[in-house]
Amino acid sequence: MTVPVAAPPEPRRRPAVPPPGLVLSWLLVLLVVAWAVFPGLFTAHGPYAGDPALSFAPPSWEHPFGADQLGRDLFSRAVHGAGTTLTATLVAVLVAFGAGTVIGLAAGYAGGALDTTVMRVVDVLLSIPSLLLAMVIVSVLGYSTYNVALAVGIASIASFARVMRAETIRVTHTDYVEAAHGLGVSRWGVVAGHVLPNALGPVLALAALEFGTAVIAVASLGFLGYGAPPPEPEWGLLVAEGRDFVALYPWISLLPGTVLALVVIATHRISTSLRPNR
Repeated sequence: MTVPVAAPPEPRRRPAVPPPGLVLSWLLVLLVVAWAVFPGLFTAHGPYAGDPALSFAPPSWEHPFGADQLGRDLFSRAVHGAGTTLTATLVAVLVAFGAGTVIGLAAGYAGGALDTTVMRVVDVLLSIPSLLLAMVIVSVLGYSTYNVALAVGIASIASFARVMRAETIRVTHTDYVEAAHGLGVSRWGVVAGHVLPNALGPVLALAALEFGTAVIAVASLGFLGYGAPPPEPEWGLLVAEGRDFVALYPWISLLPGTVLALVVIATHRISTSLRPNR
């Protein structure tokens, strides 16, 4: 008589541990968001008050980023500037995401002449450097932080529209969408219940990626003088204010610029992790 041999127990699967770089990226982004929402928790100094005795003071324990030419605490200005820069960036991404999603969805699902016309316009917009297009738009609208946000958003619509159109075409030809049509579901029902939810994944990943790009664009326009006027604490303006003193007092531009660069790198890392796998 053969004695059955029990199968060895399956090894326990260890829970997936996120990469350290991704964890650090999330922590950095959450910290900067906390700066924007609760700046008073991170600095006791005001962003506008200056002390002539502190002019060009180097970084120290009391002033981690040092002071600028007017004796203003640069760390405080960077913390308070997070609200200005991130708010403008969020507005820009929402404008681009909302308009690009609607345009790409309509073009991809309708097809025909509408698709051809829309994509030719998108091709023209994509052929223009986005920063240059944003500069033209903000020159028409007027110089301010929120006009910069709107200009950056408009300049990014074409990228979202192209991705959304491609995903809409892919989803439209799947079996479950064709089955929904066969069951008599209305076109609006198919779009809202099947096409849109299944096509949004790559567009959301693009939104995370574009957030970092929009931070650079908003800060670049602020650096060039298109955004918030002095003495507003905006990241691009902070870098611009120290450019004449880089040789002798590099921290005035270098430390706010480092914060800007780290935020962009972190958002790009997060967007990579959100990219859907097929």
